[in-house]
Amino acid sequence: MVGTSPTMTLEQPVLPDILAPGLRVVFCGTQAGAVSARRGAYYAGPGNRFWKALHAVGLTPRQLAPEEFPELLRLGMGLTDVAKASSGPDSDLLPAHFDIEGFKEKMRSFAPAVIAFNGKRAAQAVLGLRDSTLPYGLWQARMEGASVFVLPSTSGAASGFWSLAPWRDLAAAL
Repeated sequence: MVGTSPTMTLEQPVLPDILAPGLRVVFCGTQAGAVSARRGAYYAGPGNRFWKALHAVGLTPRQLAPEEFPELLRLGMGLTDVAKASSGPDSDLLPAHFDIEGFKEKMRSFAPAVIAFNGKRAAQAVLGLRDSTLPYGLWQARMEGASVFVLPSTSGAASGFWSLAPWRDLAAAL
């Protein structure tokens, strides 16, 4: 359904989950951005640092293009979002867009070693927190049996909060 906001709500997931049992890490964003939705690829916006960050911290042998996102599975990594059926800027997200229980069920089912939230918005939604002072890095509690990392968002819209240091900490933990 298309409303007055740029966020679109769809019946089908905007991007497919890239999940398999026993992954080293699953990266979880909030929802697909507009460019990612158009291209059908995770983190495809021109200012997004996701693919550069993965390579810079040594999690990928080379910088992958957004359309190569399925390649992460063979490297022991997965991708999902907590708002699977909507796309657009995070500022347009409504509580109804989030499927927290669906996300948790996937994590129970696939049992990754680490859940890494790409940005505080996704982490706050899943962890049930409203505090914007949520620290980056390894979270104190486990979730669905997995360690939890909160990472600075790779979105160009969040560039004021960008730091590669928590991404390095995640890579070292893996």
